[in-house]
Amino acid sequence: MFAELNELLGASPERPDAGKFTLLRDTRTDGSFLVHHFLSFYLRAGCKVCFVALLQSFSHYSIVAQKLGVSLAAAKEQGQLVFLEGLKSCLDLLFGEEEQPGQPSPLQFLSGSSCDLRALFDFVRVSLSATAGHSWKGPVLLVDDLSVLLSLGAAPVAVLDFIHYCRVCVCCQLKVLLPWALPVLSLQSKAWLRLLLPSDHAEGNVVVLVHSNEDSEDEENELVVNSLCHHSDLILWAEGLATGFCKDVHGQIKIIKRLSLRQAEQDLVQTYQYKIQDRNVTFFARGLSAAVL
Repeated sequence: MFAELNELLGASPERPDAGKFTLLRDTRTDGSFLVHHFLSFYLRAGCKVCFVALLQSFSHYSIVAQKLGVSLAAAKEQGQLVFLEGLKSCLDLLFGEEEQPGQPSPLQFLSGSSCDLRALFDFVRVSLSATAGHSWKGPVLLVDDLSVLLSLGAAPVAVLDFIHYCRVCVCCQLKVLLPWALPVLSLQSKAWLRLLLPSDHAEGNVVVLVHSNEDSEDEENELVVNSLCHHSDLILWAEGLATGFCKDVHGQIKIIKRLSLRQAEQDLVQTYQYKIQDRNVTFFARGLSAAVL
């Protein structure tokens, strides 16, 4: 994890927040360094983590995590980390052996047998269910990156349904809203809902990365991004520099704290520039790069 980013967010692995939905958004740049930060942050915090990795292999994340002082292999062995390697799951589903009865692939929608993401949700729910003998601080769902599901053919509504029910399942305080929502839920939604009600773990967090391009003609992706922004507690928006490449400044990041989501206040927006190094990321006010000063 990156200490400077923790300071900007007011976060500490000794006292991780709970019940938060964090959206990682990148435009004209690669925001994966934010994924690596939150993965190492929550593992150091002692949380149970379900990592839906749709973009890279386990070895890639493991190498980066080692540079940040975290062993993903050890976390998997201890049961703290449940890792879904999306690339391998896709290959196994499309070209591998037939599914075992009662054990559908989390990416079952690729086979065309189902148009929703319920199998993926079931994987998340089971992965983060409380287990005897372990006292993790809270469950965490991390997705890298959600835009891949759209590229694989999932409908925007299915993707938004998946995130909504993951939030309800992981961020437990949202369950107080469920009885009021029952009359307006569709039959399909109520079937999902029956899977959510039995839960005995602590409040957790959901962290999702999406790619975004305001000039893009991909209306489905922008629909998902805008909807997720509306429901997020915290948005970290990494953007490439409008002036192009610079070796001393790799981009800028907007930290948007959605105070309006829970209080009658305006959102708090802070903007910084950053430089990615081998084992760290440094942040500074715009125009105050060490190379400039």
